[in-house]
Amino acid sequence: MKYSQRVCIKRSHLRRDKQYLTAMATAVFKTYAPNQLQLLPPTWEEKIDKAHPVRVVDKVIEQVDLGKLYNSYEGGGTSAYHPKMLLKAIIYAYICNIYSSRKIEEAIKSNIHLIWLCGNTQPDHNTINRFRSHKAAPVLKDIFKQIVLLLAQQGLVSLKEVYVDGTKIEANANRYTFVWGNAIKTNKEKMAKQLEDLWQFAQQVATEELQDTAVVDFTTIDAQKVTETVNTIEEAIKDKAVPKKVKQKLQEYEHKEAILDGRNSYSKTDEDATFMRMKEDHMNNGQLKPGYNVQITTNKQIITNYDLFPNPTDTLTLPAHLDSFKQLYDQLPETVTADSGYGSEQNYEHLEDNHITAYVKYNTFQQQQQGIRVKKYPFAAEHLHYNQEQDCYICPMGQHMHNIGTYIRKNESGFEQTITRYGAGNCAGCPHRGVCHKGKGNRVIEVNHNLNRHKQQARALLTSEQGIAHRKQREKDVEAVFGNIKHNKGFRRFLLRGKQQVITEFGWVAIAHNLSKKAA
Repeated sequence: MKYSQRVCIKRSHLRRDKQYLTAMATAVFKTYAPNQLQLLPPTWEEKIDKAHPVRVVDKVIEQVDLGKLYNSYEGGGTSAYHPKMLLKAIIYAYICNIYSSRKIEEAIKSNIHLIWLCGNTQPDHNTINRFRSHKAAPVLKDIFKQIVLLLAQQGLVSLKEVYVDGTKIEANANRYTFVWGNAIKTNKEKMAKQLEDLWQFAQQVATEELQDTAVVDFTTIDAQKVTETVNTIEEAIKDKAVPKKVKQKLQEYEHKEAILDGRNSYSKTDEDATFMRMKEDHMNNGQLKPGYNVQITTNKQIITNYDLFPNPTDTLTLPAHLDSFKQLYDQLPETVTADSGYGSEQNYEHLEDNHITAYVKYNTFQQQQQGIRVKKYPFAAEHLHYNQEQDCYICPMGQHMHNIGTYIRKNESGFEQTITRYGAGNCAGCPHRGVCHKGKGNRVIEVNHNLNRHKQQARALLTSEQGIAHRKQREKDVEAVFGNIKHNKGFRRFLLRGKQQVITEFGWVAIAHNLSKKAA
């Protein structure tokens, strides 16, 4: 056989082997027939995993008494979407980080879990929004309570030990349309000065006009003369008169002060929102934004109570928050753990009066633990020795500082604090002068004995074995809840406006959070 023939045969064998290998490597696909009809189509039930969170929502809501919700429907007219279905759908949507009513409507049409939960019904966004903001609003806290009690029966949460904290969530309001209480005060002072000047001028003119009648017996004065005099005064001061807008402005300021109700500011587009400094500031410049102070109590990362306050700080919120806890469950917790933002005399008194063990820090606790306070302020009143029998403090030079009187001081909420003043006898020539005391004259210190007593008790509790455990647990309990809501769930700004609407909106968030924790 010639060489050329052998080459041709070899090439033909290679082609045949290549075709065989190609045929063997051809992919095999499953049947794809989207328009294929089925004699016995599968049910939605078959497509939902047995351990899926949507089943937890369905199961828990089925155990909740919705009688109050049903009673809110008047009846008559066309049939309404079942409130239980809408309740389940909104809660599961919040679990899936879907908060807009339009997006919930869209998800109900496409999300297989919501299709199953809604029984293949498709309420529109108006129906969803009306139910979420109006129908369910009056009874949502009761539904929240029932869910928490169900979780407590299952041992997933305890109402005896709670952790308290607050966070600021931005309101759905314009950041650049605001009213400031200080600005109103300043403008009213300016207007008062204008009115005072006008009054002084009017008196001066009146005196000049009445000179001729100064000795007249006013019991027989002529009415016509008085009228002429008044008209003369009005004519004289008309150029000095305050414009009519002053009265309108005063009415406007009074209306704004009524809205402020003791606050420093509010937004014109959501009058219940107060301007606060937010940690989540994309400008990183501490910009003030309209928002709400959300307070929660938690146990095992389950929210047991929630409230909203206009206060930028947490200090004044604790008594009202615990009172709402008692109204909700007809009992108060046995222990409360909170950070230094709650360490005020008023809060300690409230906890003591209600026999609640308080693992609550005060503002200087951390510095005292680290020894920073003594190094930085060695001559502070808190470091001076107090002789309780003689009721006096002893300064670093051994001089007695005696009680020179007491007075009452009120805080923003009207709580009265008793302040005792102690004065040194003679600070002249003291080698510590300028370090211990920089003011003129002898040193005077002010002491709140009741607050110091509470601080000593708090420090003893916080440094105990149980106190250390509670402090560690607080960081991964209540703070973790806010971290999950704001960062994992992306809920950093309310969609609704007005305190009642906003607290309802956060109620949905709280219920969704609790059920997602149960499903975890």
